[in-house]
Amino acid sequence: MKIREAFERFDEYLVQTRNAPANTLKSYRQDLKKFSDFLEKDGIGEIQAVDYRTLRRFLSQVYPGRKRSSVGRLISTLRTFFRFLEREEMIPRNPAEVLLYPKLERKLPTFLTVDEAVRLVEEPSRPVKGKREEFPELRARDRAILEILYASGLRVSELVSLNGDDIRLDLSVLRVMGKGRKERVVPFGQYAKRALIEHLEWQKRKGLSKKDDPIFTNRLGKRLTDRMVRKLIEKYTRTSGIPKRISPHALRHSFATHLLEGGADIRGIQELLGHSSLSTTQRYTHLNLDRLMEVYDKAHPRA
Repeated sequence: MKIREAFERFDEYLVQTRNAPANTLKSYRQDLKKFSDFLEKDGIGEIQAVDYRTLRRFLSQVYPGRKRSSVGRLISTLRTFFRFLEREEMIPRNPAEVLLYPKLERKLPTFLTVDEAVRLVEEPSRPVKGKREEFPELRARDRAILEILYASGLRVSELVSLNGDDIRLDLSVLRVMGKGRKERVVPFGQYAKRALIEHLEWQKRKGLSKKDDPIFTNRLGKRLTDRMVRKLIEKYTRTSGIPKRISPHALRHSFATHLLEGGADIRGIQELLGHSSLSTTQRYTHLNLDRLMEVYDKAHPRA
């Protein structure tokens, strides 16, 4: 089988059978494009000709200068791709099965203190000194975005995908389509509800109040992208004077950390975050342990 045909069959499988999210598809396609370019330069045109040594040569070329996490993702892509080909009997065996993942450094995620989180989410509502307020509808939108991210722990991709019929203001819940097309219901609090109501009023004035209309849009009424949300968070982090690099995911980490510190059950946090594995959620127990150790060291006479 030709290399191109194998890639096309796998792509079709990801889209039609696995319903892979857009970000996952993008990652797979980028990784396999690199692999395809390598095979072309190596003079390999048939997928059956790829063996373990071929994969090792490929990885040895891309490994230098790349983060271990990036190499790990690349290996995961190759293993998934060849597992699919083996299952569909396009190749006799999976040459990527014995590839070993690089040992990853376990880093604790960046998160905000409660005071920092409050400062950040309230920043869009603060008047700018010496300037006339421009585009109040955008500041209302930004406040709603920050409140919802912190109140619900959504991924940024989940946030920008929200439509009108995904919100139940009467119940203060969101219907979210997460990774792997898994649907879950996430609650939000009164602060987020008030910010959301104000934002939706502006949306109605722009004629964006249908059930299938996006909740968060730019000035032209187009759905916001992940990148746009990242940029506005960077802006408000800077103007609020928080000395940290904060991303949308940092708000998700803050949401989980503050719930855990407040006594929430880790299984409940797992459900709210949409994690399929409890081990993914358990990273927040390390954060909580660090905080407890800090308190112990400061308070105990023989610490």
